[in-house]
Amino acid sequence: MNALNIVAIIAIVAYVIGRQLIGEPLRGKRVLLLPAVLAIVGVVDLATKKGHPATVTDVVLLGIGAAIAAIIGVRQGVTMRLESRNGHLWGQMPVASLWLWGILVASRGGLDGLGYALGAHLATSSSAMLLGLGINRLAQAAVVAPRALSAGIPFAPEKDGASFLPALFGSPGDASPAQPSTSTERPSIPRIAELAGRQSAGPNTTESTRVPSDTLDRPDWQSVLRYIVDRFDDRRR
Repeated sequence: MNALNIVAIIAIVAYVIGRQLIGEPLRGKRVLLLPAVLAIVGVVDLATKKGHPATVTDVVLLGIGAAIAAIIGVRQGVTMRLESRNGHLWGQMPVASLWLWGILVASRGGLDGLGYALGAHLATSSSAMLLGLGINRLAQAAVVAPRALSAGIPFAPEKDGASFLPALFGSPGDASPAQPSTSTERPSIPRIAELAGRQSAGPNTTESTRVPSDTLDRPDWQSVLRYIVDRFDDRRR
């Protein structure tokens, strides 16, 4: 196994863990496409290894590693905190979920040790580690994507501003709590309160005046200020 490849994969894992613990907007390409690319590269690399034909031991160890990676990925997808921020999907892994990564790393080390003892060259290669990481990320995505779809929260826009699979997950603007109005009428107090996302509602609050739950939980004061400034500028024209 190439030491440089091992260092690179460890760096990738550390980077992924760090971003998940901090929390970040979840973009479709990073959540769905990148893990698929990692898994495909791992499979192709394993299939084209020269001088090391796959043995039964290799296949068994690779299968066990893939199963463990998938199970942990599903659990990570269930554990991840998902919410709507500025109308887009945002996710964060709780610190308490680090034990899942610990199990994944420990299982990888155990399988590598067993593979070295049994002479399984493919199962202990960096390609096997890459395949396992891709399967783990795909398994998490298989849970995160349906959760986002059921909540009606679209993926965060890509760096070029485009949305990922808008026909399936909706456009980035669909889930935004409120948008500034372009009319010149005086803003009403209920409208501003809706933009701010009131934290509680009285017992007599009707369905027509309730604010969506994601707005109630996380008020967007920036939208309120932007709305007020826009209205003030309209009146000065």
